[in-house]
Amino acid sequence: MTDSLADPHLRYSAGIHAGGGPREIVILGSTGSIGTQAIDLVLRNPDRFTVTGLSAAGGRVALLAEQAHRLRVRTVAVAQADKAPALREALAEQYGSEPLPEILAGPEAATELARSECHTVLNGITGSIGLAPTLAALEAGRTLALANKESLIVGGPLVKAIAKPGQIIPVDSEHAALFQALLGGARSEVRKLVVTASGGPFRGRTKAELASVTPQDALAHPTWSMGPVITINSATLVNKGLEVIEAHLLYDIPFERIEVVVHPQSYVHSMVEFTDGSTLAQATPPDMRGPIAIGLGWPDRVPDAAPAFDWSKASTWEFFPLDDDAFPSVGLARHVGSLGGTAPAVFNAANEECVDAFLSGHLPFNGIVDTVAEVVAEHGTPAAGTRLTLSDVLQAETWARARARELAARTAARTAQATSEARA
Repeated sequence: MTDSLADPHLRYSAGIHAGGGPREIVILGSTGSIGTQAIDLVLRNPDRFTVTGLSAAGGRVALLAEQAHRLRVRTVAVAQADKAPALREALAEQYGSEPLPEILAGPEAATELARSECHTVLNGITGSIGLAPTLAALEAGRTLALANKESLIVGGPLVKAIAKPGQIIPVDSEHAALFQALLGGARSEVRKLVVTASGGPFRGRTKAELASVTPQDALAHPTWSMGPVITINSATLVNKGLEVIEAHLLYDIPFERIEVVVHPQSYVHSMVEFTDGSTLAQATPPDMRGPIAIGLGWPDRVPDAAPAFDWSKASTWEFFPLDDDAFPSVGLARHVGSLGGTAPAVFNAANEECVDAFLSGHLPFNGIVDTVAEVVAEHGTPAAGTRLTLSDVLQAETWARARARELAARTAARTAQATSEARA
């Protein structure tokens, strides 16, 4: 349990720009939730951080151009190549007669930017498309502030093969919490990691009661404001299953020593139990700027990065065991993580397709995890000793997405037929 990917006891030093002056940062996914909050943090701390590059998918080029001008970046990247002309036009409006930053466009743009000279790369991209930029940043010797959990989950062996001990600083609130709590003792003294879950909008409901929930119900998260895929993943607790896999990979703790507990208030972001019976919890009001500040500033803390508790006001903190029957996703994730190989990639890709099917009305809520489990079972167990490659991951994802769409379409057809027969 030593020299793990994310080890707060180690001080990984990026090969360049590690001296005085503001730390140079590249932000991948700058127009998303993580990216915009990171930019807010940077703008409030110009003496600590400067941004050299931004990347985004391309759906919000006006915002991307505004961010680039405000931060005075060297490079702007857009994943959708056909959005490059619109980005150039938006940049021209922002910059006027000033020289424009370098523009990278296409599916490899974020990966190229992740290799550029900087101290830290914040990977805030959503989905497994963040894997290639993650690998590029690590290979280039950058410190990786990782919010893109999918890249670690689907490419765990690939990441572990090239990452230096302590090179990754986790930005997920749960893993940033574990990162901080682990400072309380030696790795040999860790008994258990306890990952907290809000329980989502359906905490306390039975599996039968979940059968009829709608996309609108599932998108109403009680604590966090997130994108639709992550919000649905929080409702099914697939997100928590992914976080269990991520914790295992980041901290080299066996799955049987990683527990999930439901904590509706989302004040305690995770806990570490030590062998003497002590449990250390990291707690802040729900606000992602705190974990982002850990990712960008470590080993230093950024003053006033996020709000603190007002201890003059009464509050209640509750903890409940996880209902594995109503939310089987965490158990499925443990199984998938134990299988290793391409199984996590299959799990993640199939889930993304099933979430889309649910949001479009073609799959019931319980059908998301049921269908993912069916795809995982069909995929089977990886051959022992097989070395994972990036091509293996991409092929497994492609197959899983296609198979998940087939199974979701079959479910939709059966549902339509049953409804028609009932009306007749």
